[in-house]
Amino acid sequence: MFKQLNYALMALLILPFFFLPAMAETNRIQEGKEISFDRKKGNCLACHAMDDGELAGLVGPPLMMMKLRFPDKAVLKAQIWDATERNPATSMPPFGRHRMLTEDEIDKVVEYLYTL
Repeated sequence: MFKQLNYALMALLILPFFFLPAMAETNRIQEGKEISFDRKKGNCLACHAMDDGELAGLVGPPLMMMKLRFPDKAVLKAQIWDATERNPATSMPPFGRHRMLTEDEIDKVVEYLYTL
């Protein structure tokens, strides 16, 4: 009887740890969305159309099907960090190179964009 109770208690104590990574990932995605929509931070809406975005710009391509367009997250991150590396004539600002966003903030934006 006590052995079964111990197993049940142990399972209840351990079970939440299985969900922590998923909860942390969900947080990073939400923070990435907030950065993307923040007019003083990422401000993606100034140039791009996005899901849930109001008053979206039409300068850049719509941010949709991002996994298909950027199968490698590192390429998407590099694009946000400094788009002039791939296209010197781009109008996209180099968010990382100009320290408009931190590396961690760019990582969060990438996680969010991968949900689109």
